[in-house]
Amino acid sequence: MDRLRSTLVVLIAALLSVPLSAQNLGQGTDDLPSAPSAVIQKKQQPTRPSGPATPAQEPAAPSQAQPEAQPTPPPQDATPSQPSSEAGTGPGNNANSDESSTTAGDTTIKRNVNEVPVVFTVTDKHNHYVRDLSKKDFRVMDDGHPVVDIRSFRRETELPLRVGLLIDSSASVRGRFKFEQEAAIEFMNQTIRPKYDQAFVLGFDSSLEVTQEFTSNSELLSKGIRNLRPGNSTRLYDALFYACRERLNSAETASVRRAIVLITDGEDNSSRSTREEAIDMALRANVIVYTISTNFPGYSESGKFDKILQRIADATGGRWFEPFQVTDVANAFSQIQADLRSQYALAYRPEDFKHDGRYRTIEIIAEHKGLKVHSRHGYYAPTE
Repeated sequence: MDRLRSTLVVLIAALLSVPLSAQNLGQGTDDLPSAPSAVIQKKQQPTRPSGPATPAQEPAAPSQAQPEAQPTPPPQDATPSQPSSEAGTGPGNNANSDESSTTAGDTTIKRNVNEVPVVFTVTDKHNHYVRDLSKKDFRVMDDGHPVVDIRSFRRETELPLRVGLLIDSSASVRGRFKFEQEAAIEFMNQTIRPKYDQAFVLGFDSSLEVTQEFTSNSELLSKGIRNLRPGNSTRLYDALFYACRERLNSAETASVRRAIVLITDGEDNSSRSTREEAIDMALRANVIVYTISTNFPGYSESGKFDKILQRIADATGGRWFEPFQVTDVANAFSQIQADLRSQYALAYRPEDFKHDGRYRTIEIIAEHKGLKVHSRHGYYAPTE
């Protein structure tokens, strides 16, 4: 009896010890140290607010773990950087830019800065370029009001170029087409610097044809020009609108100079776009348009079409060229090249600026008599 009683006591004690052992086992598991990758992630979590931490059970490979374990430090200088004169709302660079600064807590603060960039050239009474002027030599009027706050001013002679060569290949220019091709090839060879500037070639008649995409290779550009063939009707305004919107309206990582060289007689008989729509698109893309008329004396309607080309060039800050004979086309190209290397750039902040999308006028006035400023006549205010 005593033996049976002893056995029962032992069994009861054993049964009572099982839950306690299981409870202690669970507590021991929770107290085990986490994997090293999980410890690193827990320490770094406050400095990485975006994105979930990598699960501990799937650590990165050793070669990738080190960059992941080091959070990106805030910049040493948290002062907002001053935008250049080419800064703007997107590639159009019309009148608006975003300044941003990064704080120690990795929080980005953005603020709107209303600045209008303008590129211009200055010539004297002999049509020679004047390249040695300073900010004090100019007055700026925005929408008829004097500008007080000119944020930056500099001479621009070496900016990378983004050039669109638009050649009228319709039947109306057939007799001069070959010479125009050769003059354009010479212009590209002299103007586009390898690995620095870029250009594309677009021919237009009843259709638009890009025979060479953006490149700095002069041989490819020459081939693209020679591949153009005279066609039928003319879509001049469509070609200009398309080139500005689809080829010269993209964002750039650095400041560039955007320009179009337009060779045509100015006649348009099949575009869906209007002349003013094409000009507006050039202004929004911040593109300077140079026009070379293929009309020569004796053509009855040359005056009407030349006024169209002059309107396009003046509105965008470019120049209009009217060769008197076919050999003068090459001289026009030479002047365009000089113009692109003789520019000034300034950026100003208008007073009482409103984000209403309205067209506002620009006038840059040289303080010295006899000097003429060539610049775009206005811009579109942003809407945001």
